[in-house]
Amino acid sequence: MTTTGKRGTALAALVTAAVIGAPALSAHAVSGKPETDTGHAFTARLDIGAGTKACSAVLVAPQWLATAASCFADDPAASVRIPAGAPKLKTTATIGRTDLTTTAGVVRDVVQLVPRDDRDLVLARLSAPVTDVGLPGVSATAPAKDATVSVTGYGRTKDEWAPLKLHGESFQVDQVNATDFAVHGTSGAAICAGDSGAPVFTSAGLLGIASRSDQGGCFGTDAAQTSTNGVVTRTDDIAGWVKSTVESAPFADFNGDGVEDTAVGDPKATVGTDTEAGAVHVVYGGGKGTAQLDQSLDSVPGDAEAGDRFGYALATVDYNKDGYTDLAVSSPYEDAGSIADVGMVSVIYGSPAGLGKGRASDNYAQGEGNGSLKEAGKEKGDLLGYSIAAGVTRDNEPYVVIGDPGEDVGSVTDAGSVVYVHGATNVFLSQDAGLPGSPEAGDRVGTSVAADMTNIVVGEPGEDIGDKADAGGVAVLTHNLGLNLKPILRAGLDQDSDKISGSAEKGDAFGQSVAIIPKGTNSDSVIAVGAPGEGIVGSDGTTNVANAGAVYTIDFPAKSEWTQLRVIHQDQPDVVGGIETGDRFGETVAAINLAPGKSSPSWADTQLAVGVPGESQGSTAGAGSVQTFSLLTAPGDHNDVLYAGFNKVPGTPGANQHMGQVIGLSPTQIYIGMPNGPQAGGSVYEVPWSNVTSYTTNAAADGNVTVLRPGTGGIPSGGKAFGSAVR
Repeated sequence: MTTTGKRGTALAALVTAAVIGAPALSAHAVSGKPETDTGHAFTARLDIGAGTKACSAVLVAPQWLATAASCFADDPAASVRIPAGAPKLKTTATIGRTDLTTTAGVVRDVVQLVPRDDRDLVLARLSAPVTDVGLPGVSATAPAKDATVSVTGYGRTKDEWAPLKLHGESFQVDQVNATDFAVHGTSGAAICAGDSGAPVFTSAGLLGIASRSDQGGCFGTDAAQTSTNGVVTRTDDIAGWVKSTVESAPFADFNGDGVEDTAVGDPKATVGTDTEAGAVHVVYGGGKGTAQLDQSLDSVPGDAEAGDRFGYALATVDYNKDGYTDLAVSSPYEDAGSIADVGMVSVIYGSPAGLGKGRASDNYAQGEGNGSLKEAGKEKGDLLGYSIAAGVTRDNEPYVVIGDPGEDVGSVTDAGSVVYVHGATNVFLSQDAGLPGSPEAGDRVGTSVAADMTNIVVGEPGEDIGDKADAGGVAVLTHNLGLNLKPILRAGLDQDSDKISGSAEKGDAFGQSVAIIPKGTNSDSVIAVGAPGEGIVGSDGTTNVANAGAVYTIDFPAKSEWTQLRVIHQDQPDVVGGIETGDRFGETVAAINLAPGKSSPSWADTQLAVGVPGESQGSTAGAGSVQTFSLLTAPGDHNDVLYAGFNKVPGTPGANQHMGQVIGLSPTQIYIGMPNGPQAGGSVYEVPWSNVTSYTTNAAADGNVTVLRPGTGGIPSGGKAFGSAVR
């Protein structure tokens, strides 16, 4: 900040306080005193376009900044309206580093913009949370006229073009308007170039962000300009909008336009003349069209070959942290020369034009690339990519977890393994290298995998427990690496544990499916494990109903021992339905935290979907269903069911359609894949969360279910098993 003479220009003449053409390695700060208060480390410095622009911002949640939309506008003098989605120019944020000559704090990529249309404000999502910087809180009360407020920023000072320290000063409020308020600097302080987006606050919290000013006395400003008038964009009146936005879960956005996109696998699709070569159909939100991805395209690794089953499993991640969601696609039945069903996984990158239109795809296959995969041998039936999970750790490291359940470990056939891909390398995990137990034939480690920002979960449904064949087990690891550069094992779970209800039985298949969500913002997790082969003793106390199935939920705190939360099955009085032989409740499980930005999520935020593909509906065998629960409460009022003809799911139950075999979850809807009908060639149901009481007790909130299917909505006809995977 600077000290100048009297105030003088009209607010209409104020100019944006963003720096154009800023040096990439320097900052430009509010012309005031250097900040010595580390309590203001919530002020961030933005580098937009590798030095094209520089702005300030404020951390309003661990993974979100608030700043000026004008920082991202092509011509802010004409309009500060900007599109939602990925930033047009690569943007990095330095947070918690009030002295830029140090290594304190962190640097994060800005990957998503959520602008307000009614003011110069945008919320910017970071590539990973910032957990060690205090937040100012967003005040819900407007400042009073003549009130004193503080501003901290990285803009120019009176005599520095590129200061290396955060500066701050006091301002006085002149007038409060509908979406902004006017200020002037006390003692001649001014908001300078580079201060757009700087936090304006009091001890009560954030009141707004700096938008534009006269910049009187700032370095490079005409000496005749002495006014320190400025305009601050209000945040107090939209505190609720800020809260709901920063708490929300991200969605797949392959083209970075701020609208949710969907990818659907059809691993049995014919490509050219190659049957079951497989394809993925992408439906871009907002009416932006559709696209087909398959191995006949130059942008997709490999070649389309009969039986590859490209699209068997899908996962989403912004692997290169550019703000465009990337898609991991498996083809576990990919042959390697004459060796059948070795498997492969490709990461296809998002871009402004969509998937596969920008950066070349990455490919993960045994005997190729680097790391442990490079050294691995190719064996018939490895099935690399039978399951996949992907995301970003709390340390901002992208990862892909790849199940390889047919992998032989030494001379032990089908013992199974997992490949952990992180950064530019990868490691194998197996029961002789990082996972609990000893390799046994048919363990099929990696049949299922799941991960969140803290933990990795690996299903081992073929694991023998004592003399109980295929009783199953689960391994839980952390993303933290040990001395062997492998994720560190946290626990091995099975039904012979004193902490898990019941006992291991032949064919339980504990770990056939797994899911995990973050429980708040403190690195705690909740895990769900499906045991679809579990026999349930009925209410008569004697009849064991085979393959009825059960799901176990487990609380996994970051800094204390894990505990079982509950066992869920259909013979419980507070669970919909009843047990039948072959229901296979828990064949699939999927979970989501709909508000990961909340420190203490509610019952409605933590959702679990359970597939029951063997469920009969009346006399219709194998029609299937999907049940939903809250992960934090007992079922009861927070349990609901989806099946054909109920909760607005279309149609009537059909024999052996096995609803619940495929489930995907997004922040807006439940995806139910229906590759076995009723639509020939398959379909996907998009069910709004409002349709299930696990999310809301308001039955009147039911929304219409959208159906995706080949031959409609721009999706090519000719599907074979459309809906076998969906993200």
